[in-house]
Amino acid sequence: MLELQRLNAGYGRAHVLFDLDLQLRPGEVVALLGRNGAGKTTALKTAIGLLPSISGDILFNGKRITRLESFEIARLGLGYVAEDRRIFTDLSVMENLAVGRLPARSGAPRWTAEKLFELFPNLGRMRERRGGSMSGGEQQMLAIARSLMGNPSAILLDEPFEGLAPIIVTGVAATIRELKREGLSVLLCEQNLRYARLVAERACIIEKGRLCYTGTMAALDADPALRARYLSV
Repeated sequence: MLELQRLNAGYGRAHVLFDLDLQLRPGEVVALLGRNGAGKTTALKTAIGLLPSISGDILFNGKRITRLESFEIARLGLGYVAEDRRIFTDLSVMENLAVGRLPARSGAPRWTAEKLFELFPNLGRMRERRGGSMSGGEQQMLAIARSLMGNPSAILLDEPFEGLAPIIVTGVAATIRELKREGLSVLLCEQNLRYARLVAERACIIEKGRLCYTGTMAALDADPALRARYLSV
């Protein structure tokens, strides 16, 4: 579905990613784990075209997207939800969803506003509320829903649980599991292993821009030394 091949990227003269190899398979949820500053967000921004790569390749559904603009990648069916959500605060829920609308595509779940309100009942009860007057959890749900309006076959979520109350975390985790049941592939960045366990069956760990582990979440849970080395604070 999505493949990063020996990807190198950074900001100006700061080299952040070093020969990063990562795969997201159809219909799976993968957690990209690592400490703050490890390169997780850089990997997602490069994959979606917001940050140009230095070298390496990015493939999506077998198509090379390495040099495409972010809007071109989105039109191919790769969704993205930034860590800071980036909803339109002056627009209503319905208007935010309308901005994200793209045609349905073969092989991907088809989303409408009404179907999304079944997934996010709270949004359905505040259709005309402006984004700026919503809570952090509600804004996160809106950001995910707006991305789904593009009918993606895969979605990148950057720290989807950041700053959310525990009860909201539970709801967002349930949403991600439902997206998997719908057939969506999900790659999410996360620092908190406990939260990643709620949704992902496979984990990749990045440290100083290099991939240092890839395997099942069960295998990671069974290796306390590995967790201590790369994930402890």
